[in-house]
Parts: sequence; C-alpha cells; structure tokens
Amino acid sequence: EIKEEIKFVFDVEVTEETKVEEYKPVEIPKQEEEESEEIFLVVEENAQPKGGIGDFYRYVAENVKYPAQARRLRVEGRVFVEFIVGKDGKIFNAYTVKGIGAGCDEEAVRIIMSAPAWNPAKQRGKPVKQRMVLPITFKLASSA
Repeated sequence: EIKEEIKFVFDVEVTEETKVEEYKPVEIPKQEEEESEEIFLVVEENAQPKGGIGDFYRYVAENVKYPAQARRLRVEGRVFVEFIVGKDGKIFNAYTVKGIGAGCDEEAVRIIMSAPAWNPAKQRGKPVKQRMVLPITFKLASSA
C-alpha cells in the first residue's frame, strides 16, 4: 500500500550513452610525525626548572607571601599544585590538587604561575607538554 508518492528531481540527465568516470581515490601525503598536542605524564626527559629544582625552590622561598589569615590561624603544611609545562617551557593551567586552606592554596598557585619558564619535557628528542605536580610547603618561622 502506497500512502504517499515521493518524486525525485535530478538535475543531471542519464542515458545509456552517458559515461561515468571511474572513481580514483586521492592519496593524501603523510606528514612525518604530526605535531603532538598530547599532554604527557611520563616522558623520556622530564621538564625541569632552568637552573635546577634547587633554584626553583629558592625562587619560591624568596617570592612566596605567607597569607595573613594562615599566619593568624597558624596554618602550616604542603599544598600540591598540578600544572602543565608547555613545549616552550611556559607554565599554565595550574590548580590545587590537595590544599590546606587559609589562602595558602591560592598563593601556591600564584607562585607557580609566576615562576620563570622551565626547560620543556622531551619525547624522542622533541619538546612536548608535560603535566606535573609539585608540593609547596608553608611553614611559619618558629619564635624561640
């Protein structure tokens, strides 16, 4: 039973004499290893602060501003900050993975984001993005 007749309109007229070209797939030249936008956790050569980790923690110690609220409440501990070191060594997407509150979490993220560029991670000799987690320790000076 046909309920509705559908009409098709073709803008090409095909007859027995019409010749159709054979389909030939177009080959796309392969690029040598595409640029990887993948963010690595494990690499052949880890990203490192220029001057080494010692210089980086010296930078942190010299530039961290202990939050007033944390000082008042005597909050101490480690804040773990996750971030990405880009192919160019710049740090981005920093956030607190495990914090201690009282303004310390925000200060740890600020200090990581304002740090000088690192030497990027390398995979097969080429710079790649790497996800890192670093602890920033907040400790009040003991008044003895």
